[in-house]
Amino acid sequence: MSKMKNIILIFAICSTFLSCDTTGKKEVTKETDSLLITIDSSLQIATRQYEFLSKQVTPGNYPKTYNKEKNKLETSGSGWWCSGFYPGTMLYLDEVSETDKFQNQITAFLGNLQKEQYNTTTHDLGFMMFCSFGNAERILKNQKYEEILMNSARSLSTRYNDTAKVIRSWDSAPWNHAGNDQIAVIIDNMMNLELLLWASDFSKDSTFYNIAVNHANTTMANHFRPDFSSFHEVIYDENTGEAIAHITNQGAADSSSWSRGQAWGLYGYTMMYRETGDKKYLQQAQHIADYILNNSKLPKDKIPYWDFDAPNIPNVNRDSSAAAIMASALIELCTYSEEDKSKRYLQNAALMLSTLLSPEYFAKVGENGGFLLKHGVGNMPNNSEIDTPLSYGDYYLVEAMIRYKNLKNHIK
Repeated sequence: MSKMKNIILIFAICSTFLSCDTTGKKEVTKETDSLLITIDSSLQIATRQYEFLSKQVTPGNYPKTYNKEKNKLETSGSGWWCSGFYPGTMLYLDEVSETDKFQNQITAFLGNLQKEQYNTTTHDLGFMMFCSFGNAERILKNQKYEEILMNSARSLSTRYNDTAKVIRSWDSAPWNHAGNDQIAVIIDNMMNLELLLWASDFSKDSTFYNIAVNHANTTMANHFRPDFSSFHEVIYDENTGEAIAHITNQGAADSSSWSRGQAWGLYGYTMMYRETGDKKYLQQAQHIADYILNNSKLPKDKIPYWDFDAPNIPNVNRDSSAAAIMASALIELCTYSEEDKSKRYLQNAALMLSTLLSPEYFAKVGENGGFLLKHGVGNMPNNSEIDTPLSYGDYYLVEAMIRYKNLKNHIK
């Protein structure tokens, strides 16, 4: 089933729980109507902001972040894991506005990005190719995009190890603490499985499905603690498949809960339930959501600190990108959950969005280097991209706004 058809189904289900309780309905409707107005104006601002951003880049130079101290836009090549977010965000903005304002820019960047369909050196092809070509195929229905997605899925599949039943995230290197006979897997890799599930559905080849399911199952067994917080990185023995180390590269400590990692897990298992219908994935997503929302260190405005266990809370950076991912996932998760959980997930997503769209986090046109969200955190331990905009923060913010807008319009 296509992503958009699934999302339409989501809204149909969600309208049911919103009409169940009169008191609850009044409370939610009042809040979401106000937020809907904010979202409509914010999407218009987002379009203007990306028009500004588009004038600063050329194909092959993908907007990555903005260094406010140097007043410099930082870009990457097509091989960087974030390359798909810029064309993906423009596709979303054109779709929601029912225009082709960014069509030339989208076409040019996709033309440059398409060579990555053969890249077997990265697990991030889901981010790179599905956020870009996946949306392009869904919206524009181009056979060429189908072929690119299938080749991308084949390339990603080469990183699968059937003994450990996981997709290798990073190739062995001293910095990720994985030796030549070991496999490093990070929680982020859950986000790349949607590409494989699309490929399975499109081609009717169950190989892709089995790889995605095996990876999700192994991750569920080894990446999560009893409270359903996740480790960032798990190292597997390539020969036995045994999980031999639980560590971090981007979190505050091996034992801490890196906030964006929790967001990746929440989004990934919600997606897995949508695509497979297996209730163990729904339960896993709900457990992760409850861990996040019940956490005493989650601020009242619902924008998490960069790590739930970071030293010196509350005097540490927030991560707006983690909040954007969480909000988008919670909007979808609310539709699969029983009434009480549904209301709670939606209300918390609404609060996250309300905060993210406030002047504290949402940039004015021409500011923030052309990006939408301020105050993201890329990699704190390595002092990279701290308190800065991030292309993936923008992508998931726009996705969350569109999901919320479509939900409200469907209910009306």
